[in-house]
Amino acid sequence: MAAHHDHKHDHDDAGGHSHSHAPANFGTAFAIGITLNLGFVLIEGGYGVVSNSLALIADAGHNLSDVLGLLVAWVASVLVKRPPSKQYTYGLRGSSILAALFNAVFLLVALGAVAWEAVQRLATPEPVSVGTVMVVAAVGIVINGVTAWLFATGAKDDINIRGAFMHMASDALISAGVVIAGLVIFLTGWVWLDPLVSLIISAVIVWGTWSLLRDSLAMSMGAVPSGINAAAVQTYLESVKGVSELHDLHIWPMSTTEVALTVHLVMPSGHPGDEALLEICHELEHDFKIGHATIQIETSESVRCALAPAHVV
Repeated sequence: MAAHHDHKHDHDDAGGHSHSHAPANFGTAFAIGITLNLGFVLIEGGYGVVSNSLALIADAGHNLSDVLGLLVAWVASVLVKRPPSKQYTYGLRGSSILAALFNAVFLLVALGAVAWEAVQRLATPEPVSVGTVMVVAAVGIVINGVTAWLFATGAKDDINIRGAFMHMASDALISAGVVIAGLVIFLTGWVWLDPLVSLIISAVIVWGTWSLLRDSLAMSMGAVPSGINAAAVQTYLESVKGVSELHDLHIWPMSTTEVALTVHLVMPSGHPGDEALLEICHELEHDFKIGHATIQIETSESVRCALAPAHVV
């Protein structure tokens, strides 16, 4: 990808395009997770109505939102592998970032609905069928726990997968809280614990979801991914033999797993050769996980593009 062709000056471009950081295939995990949760939504919602448990009904609603969240994440994981086109020259890699942002926002909205219902129920506590609540919630722990486990290996490196993982882990936590609340209600008769536990768990999940929202929002705005030290990248490039100055350094996420970089390197002694540029690209990928690097060589420090400020981003 060449930068700023409107100026006539000698330049060469080197592109590193390794795909070693492409997302793993979680298609089976998505299929299993969606099937299990859709079935559980029907069972839990029905028993929630029968047992008059807000916790079960709220958890069923949250599980339904998880099904939608898993569908969105699955679609994005497929779209991200679509080849580039004339209109979408990077393919549809950015869809994974949008899916992660959607999941973060949707999870918070769903939790807000749970909290609102819990507040209303706190004002007018109602008796619940404790035994039914505990059994159904225990099944929920297993289903959500297994589904979360399916996504655990990708949750660290891919925030789209992390969004799916957060949905399932949060549901497992809510179900565990429902079991505990049911046990305490059985022993004490404190029916107000049912909505109170929903509130407490919702607050805990909101706290854990904040990082997902923050990271996905930043990535959607083209920010440097949180795992990359932009200052260290700049320091490395400035240390390359023959570089007297650099400008227009940009680092941004192409997807939730791939990072791109463009930079202008001022090398008064001239072009260092393709082998040297390939070595730079290799170092960027190996040390900083930047797999798509485009480097423009300039021989004059006075060269600046009219529309681009002389600074490093």
